[in-house]
Amino acid sequence: MATRLARHLGGEIISADSRQIYRGMDLGTGKDLLDYTVDGASVPYHLIDIIDPMHEFSVYEFQQRFLACIQEITSRKTLPIMVGGTGLYIHCILQRYKMLRIQENPILREELSVYDMPSLIERFLKVRPQAHNRTDLDDRKRLIRAIEIAESSALRGKNEQICPEYDCLVLGIRWERSVLRRRIQERLKYRLNAGLIDEVKRLHESGVTWERLDTIGLEYRYVSKYLQGQMDILEMEKKLLTRIQQFAKRQDTWFRKMERAGIRIHWIAGNDYPALQSAVDQWLSNQ
Repeated sequence: MATRLARHLGGEIISADSRQIYRGMDLGTGKDLLDYTVDGASVPYHLIDIIDPMHEFSVYEFQQRFLACIQEITSRKTLPIMVGGTGLYIHCILQRYKMLRIQENPILREELSVYDMPSLIERFLKVRPQAHNRTDLDDRKRLIRAIEIAESSALRGKNEQICPEYDCLVLGIRWERSVLRRRIQERLKYRLNAGLIDEVKRLHESGVTWERLDTIGLEYRYVSKYLQGQMDILEMEKKLLTRIQQFAKRQDTWFRKMERAGIRIHWIAGNDYPALQSAVDQWLSNQ
């Protein structure tokens, strides 16, 4: 849908996906790079395949790279189309988060080293009670870093805004729930048949640790468990399907929350591309 739109408008895609940034993670992140060729022409894209998997990418880094991309694209009088993916990444642009580069604090880290996980979570949620990135709460190293960032940001005036305000049209694609469940099941089956297990195996053999694979996403977490002999393939497929469906519900909740916060989302039913193009053309005509 997005690449067809970009082809129609001569636009360029900026990915807002927290996993498609990683090189070598193709099937598990759904890059679908063949979709970036429309009617025989390549659609330019940004923030895909830009870093190695062991690099801890942050919202701060995304925002900085996004701002550099959009400045370069608009300087050529070209329309940027942000697509994704990761609700927090989208939100940090639309809501103009002030993101600060927080240095490591060895004194704080030493203090936190004696905390158990429940105590770390409690301390983090005192500063960030509305925390959106729940994966930080599952990994000790990420959680300590999250506390480091949250407490430092609170002291330095986190609510100040530095991200420019953009005139945006926000669109969402919505499927009927039973259709969405079927599409998720078909997509997972396709990815497994296309070599997802071999992809995870290659990543580990190239030096990506099991611990790192566990933090990157559901597909990599559960295939890693299978490859380590922690579950058989049928259990892996069943649990992975359930977790992806649960994740889809959380994504829906996220975008509903964005709407309650005042961000208007124009919903498109399923794959109704003409409706999508019409909404965008109408919006552009009023600019």
